[in-house]
Amino acid sequence: MARRRITAARGRAAVRAWREAEDPAALDRRTLADAVRYLLEELAEVAPGNSVEVRVPPLGVTQCVEGPTHTRGTPPNVVELSPQVWLQLAAGGRAWEEALEAGDVAASGVRADLSAVLPLMR
Repeated sequence: MARRRITAARGRAAVRAWREAEDPAALDRRTLADAVRYLLEELAEVAPGNSVEVRVPPLGVTQCVEGPTHTRGTPPNVVELSPQVWLQLAAGGRAWEEALEAGDVAASGVRADLSAVLPLMR
């Protein structure tokens, strides 16, 4: 498992700031990045592996979920979503199925369904 870059205290504080913000879209970039990256690190810890790549451009990416690994190029299982949608899903404010149906999540591959591990926080 990769070494954490965002401490638990800093990550939780960033998620709390995002939750409490009147306008989460106006949150300063560092706090937003800390919240996104902390929850990506949590995902990698809860669902370790290399078969799914979760991309939250431009703030972070992680690999998770056990299964076949890839070594080059685009992985066969990819999830891509915006920072705000990632935070909503990971922090428990939105259901995976609803975000997928709304087109707010791009998920490809047989292992790209993260509904079993989200939300990471309640």
